[in-house]
Amino acid sequence: MGEREVDVVVIGAGAPGEVIAGRLGEAGLRVAIVEERLVGGECSFYACMPSKALLRPGELEAEARRVPGVPTGELDVDAVLARRDEVVHDLDDSTQLPWLEDRGVVLVRGHGRLDGERRVVVDDDVLVARRAVVVATGSSATIPPVQGLAEARPWTNVEATTAKHVPGRLFVLGGGVVGVEMAQAWSSLGSRVTLVHRDARLIEREEPFASEQVATALREAGVDVRLETSVAAVSRNGAVRVALVGGGEVEADEILVSIGRTPRTTDIGLETVGLEPGKHVRVDESLRVPGHEGWLYAVGDVNGRALLTHMGKYQARLAADAILGKDVRLRSDGGSSPGVIFTDPQVGSVGLTLAAAQEAGLDVRAVDVETSGNAGGSFVGRNAPGTARLVVDENRRVVVGATITGAEVAEALHAATIAVIGEVPLDDLWHAVPSFPTRSELWLRLLEAYGL
Repeated sequence: MGEREVDVVVIGAGAPGEVIAGRLGEAGLRVAIVEERLVGGECSFYACMPSKALLRPGELEAEARRVPGVPTGELDVDAVLARRDEVVHDLDDSTQLPWLEDRGVVLVRGHGRLDGERRVVVDDDVLVARRAVVVATGSSATIPPVQGLAEARPWTNVEATTAKHVPGRLFVLGGGVVGVEMAQAWSSLGSRVTLVHRDARLIEREEPFASEQVATALREAGVDVRLETSVAAVSRNGAVRVALVGGGEVEADEILVSIGRTPRTTDIGLETVGLEPGKHVRVDESLRVPGHEGWLYAVGDVNGRALLTHMGKYQARLAADAILGKDVRLRSDGGSSPGVIFTDPQVGSVGLTLAAAQEAGLDVRAVDVETSGNAGGSFVGRNAPGTARLVVDENRRVVVGATITGAEVAEALHAATIAVIGEVPLDDLWHAVPSFPTRSELWLRLLEAYGL
């Protein structure tokens, strides 16, 4: 068994792992990154990127229908899937490697496991870290213990984003982000979709109006949305048969499970450093694992703080700075994380919902306007449903939460993120004049609705 010494070992080359390895490499540290799957991880190949490639054609078609004089027609399914394959480089990660190589990062292919303090075993090699080990192994789809489900070979996000053919009938279990996005994507490509969700509304962490608008859009697209419904058993004999709690059965060609994520920590040697396998690796505000003398860090989904690619990359930047000796502390985390659901209407949100702010004991007021209720709405998202909401802390006169729904609103979210994270006073926002004629005037309308 060979032994190599480096400054830092990163276990997992998904987006957070790549970012921290590259940042440390640029700073002159010798870094080894360990990956047994594809460099780039879930987001590049099985989640963010391919899902948006599947959703974008339907979104464009819907926007074209809103603009008189623009010809529309049926989507070219083969072309859509070919473009998706181009986006994920046909599941070939060779294009990811030069970025690491240019920063001096050494890629070690294989399954990495901790083997005590500062030691990582990869097959027959042992990597010894002089400074730190970073766990960035991510998460995988959770498969609930429903009778017959595992044996029915369910789709997860992996199969749902890379399938080569449109299933005639798709059953979606779960109405979170993956569930609603994939229901809309495959429906737009011709699949008959049934979506079952156990709660009273979809994407229940968002504002209620966002849930209602997405549910309405899915139903108008032909998706059979069933709320407050659970699955009792699943079987596959050619077709998939899904028995529902309380009676009734749905038959489909494929079943997609999208009820949550499980950290990939079962077999990475956590027990050798006193941590529990199968659980999230808990970290402090500087991404250090408490009790491990500053040598062990965890970034991304694996720490459970904010299961979003951009937040994992943010954590990676801060953790790299901490390893380099800088004083860092998470400022955007958990409930304050910005996120976009790329359905049509899109849902962009950051900070607290009205209900969450009230539960936190804040004296807040919500103000709502129509997202496209301005001159810019004559050109983008014409007549499309959408609501913009600010949740304002009345005592401090700052925005603590924002939600924007509507056509193509994703890019509008960053202004809201700056307002929330920067705690920009409303009186200062009033002087941030939006351009005319753009939908950015929704900010002016919101401030006017507040009373400025």
